[in-house]
Amino acid sequence: MRRDSIRDFQLGAGAICAMLILTTQQSRADESGISFWLPGQVSSLPAVPQGAPGWSMGTVYYHTSVAASGSVAAAREIQVGRFAPTVNVSLNASLNAQADLLLLNPTYTFGTPVLGGQLAMGVTGIFGRSAATIDGTLTANVGGFAATRMGSIGDSITSVGDLYPMITLKWNSGVNNYMTYITGDIPVGAYDPSRIANLGIGHGAIDAGGGYTYLNPASGVTISGVAGLTYNFKNPDTQVQSGIDFHFDWSTAQFLTKQAFVGFVGYAYQQVSDDTGGNPLLGGFRSRVLGVGPQFGYIFPVGDMQGYLNIKAYGEFNAANRPSGWNTWLTFAISPTAATDAKATRHIVTK
Repeated sequence: MRRDSIRDFQLGAGAICAMLILTTQQSRADESGISFWLPGQVSSLPAVPQGAPGWSMGTVYYHTSVAASGSVAAAREIQVGRFAPTVNVSLNASLNAQADLLLLNPTYTFGTPVLGGQLAMGVTGIFGRSAATIDGTLTANVGGFAATRMGSIGDSITSVGDLYPMITLKWNSGVNNYMTYITGDIPVGAYDPSRIANLGIGHGAIDAGGGYTYLNPASGVTISGVAGLTYNFKNPDTQVQSGIDFHFDWSTAQFLTKQAFVGFVGYAYQQVSDDTGGNPLLGGFRSRVLGVGPQFGYIFPVGDMQGYLNIKAYGEFNAANRPSGWNTWLTFAISPTAATDAKATRHIVTK
């Protein structure tokens, strides 16, 4: 594969490689099964610098369908106040949830090198629908008396989510590409602690980490990984502070032509410290999930810009204290086309 073919794909991927953050209440962990980081949100070439400075736009349609039982369903019922936290309860229930979201991620890539690397700043906004139901039996014991209740709770919301600013810094050295990032949650989205379906998480968060991409223009092979840690601030409505989370997203792909590639994607998510301020019945409520699936990407010209389409899907397994199921991502990104002159395209300092 020619080096300019790889550069073409870098341009398309550059519009979404900063799109590392979004949220939906239905597929997360930590407090009531909700967390800031959404596994799977990292693009195929996260550490590769964009081919040209300027504005880019990533648009993603995201669908998820998940289910959970036991402590996850109990945590959601405790959050919405269905029973008092001082009552000894046992819950045989199941949670089912779906979400359909549209994500917009405008990003500006600077042409002047910073610390020898390429600096980019962007923000992600969300609009969509989230729905959830809980079905089951609740037994509450107060003193020597027991009461049993059966029923179903349903909820849905269509609104906007939180905002997620991000700063990335990337370096290139031959086939090796490196990045570091910092992002966070600005809790301005639709959130009500008395609902079981929301589009915001109700609290702020800071997430930072780094990544690596191997991109070989000769063979067309690329392998990437991004790891990070999330620090969650206390939820002022529930007084619960979620623990620190570790996440690792990876991808691998093979270019079939200069425009098309196929490969696999996956993630690992693990909460590494306990929630605090939550119901004692739930304990530390540490969450975990793994996911893996296929991906396909295609690049094409859009006038004097570069377009990029990608579809990927994940099946989740080995989950603990969080809903799990499957999710799909359909991405369209548009970014500037790099100049053909080699000197003009030297956008960062290489080693």
